[in-house]
Amino acid sequence: MRHEIIDASQLELNDKVVSIKRVSKTVKGGRTMRFTALVVVGDGNGHVGVGLGKATEIPEAIRKGKEDATKKLIKVELDANNSVPHDWTGVFGSASVLLKRAPEGTGIISGGPARSVLEMAGIKNIRTKCLGSRNKQNVVLATINGLKQMKSPEEVAKLRGKSVEEILA
Repeated sequence: MRHEIIDASQLELNDKVVSIKRVSKTVKGGRTMRFTALVVVGDGNGHVGVGLGKATEIPEAIRKGKEDATKKLIKVELDANNSVPHDWTGVFGSASVLLKRAPEGTGIISGGPARSVLEMAGIKNIRTKCLGSRNKQNVVLATINGLKQMKSPEEVAKLRGKSVEEILA
């Protein structure tokens, strides 16, 4: 598993708010309301990250979510037609997201939470299916988990001690 630190200052990052939830905590004097924002950031060129921000006001929660997401950027492997190199299932909690390769011209066939992650990563052709839980936060994290575990043909060839042609055959 490769975990390289990505310098976010050199990337032109866009962000997308996936969900905003109002959460409350019951204390002696009544309820205190807060907001949690699930934010996805990416450069549209193979870098994507997800963050969760919590605050008493929505803009502050979004800002904190963006900050958290830029700290957790990952590099996504893309093939020649801006799809994933192979089929894979990402799992987080009880949510699973099946990521399937697609030929040029397919577009992003995906549900809302997973779609925002794939768009921010710069993937143009992919088919996905949510299996298990439909919880937005878990679906987004399962998608990130699946993308993180993708390996390029070069990496697989290196691990197996073979050439790329042997792997793709």
